[in-house]
Amino acid sequence: MIHKAKDLSPDQRLAIENLIGQSLSEHDDVSIRKLSFITQLAPERRQEILNELDKYFARIDSQRQPLPEEEADAIINEALRSTRPDYRPMR
Repeated sequence: MIHKAKDLSPDQRLAIENLIGQSLSEHDDVSIRKLSFITQLAPERRQEILNELDKYFARIDSQRQPLPEEEADAIINEALRSTRPDYRPMR
């Protein structure tokens, strides 16, 4: 659920600002989401998930055109830099 900062009560606003470590402006929107932690998957379920991922990536890989390794690395690095501007490939 998204809340407009200007509509928050003073107590809500203070609590959120304390949590995020920043002041909110009247133009900010705040999204709050509860994330549940899964303690551990059963080994059998973990293996099922890994097998399904292997099948999925094999299907995707079978459809792609072959590229030289350097070109593939350049594409991956460009994608990483577009989401993480400070990304530097390890060499």
